[in-house]
Amino acid sequence: MDEGEGLSRAHLRIAGRVQGVGFRYATMLEAESRNLSGWVRNLPDGRVEVVAEGTTPAVQGLVAWCRDGPRHARVYDVDVAWESPRADSPGFRVA
Repeated sequence: MDEGEGLSRAHLRIAGRVQGVGFRYATMLEAESRNLSGWVRNLPDGRVEVVAEGTTPAVQGLVAWCRDGPRHARVYDVDVAWESPRADSPGFRVA
């Protein structure tokens, strides 16, 4: 993971009561408010997958937000893998 204001990319798998459009949409809005690129989608095993890229503080902030989750989500596990930034995905989307 890059330090300071460099770029970072995080690949998250979030478990809890997270399936559904509400959690994905809330995550998309949060990522957009932080000017991040990436996507969010449901996984067949019931988790939600998020890939976010942007400045290191913004990505770290989204990871922290996902750990807390919206109250209705009841997040109980967030698996985070830090990856090399790609800078190839404009905007943030729900997949």
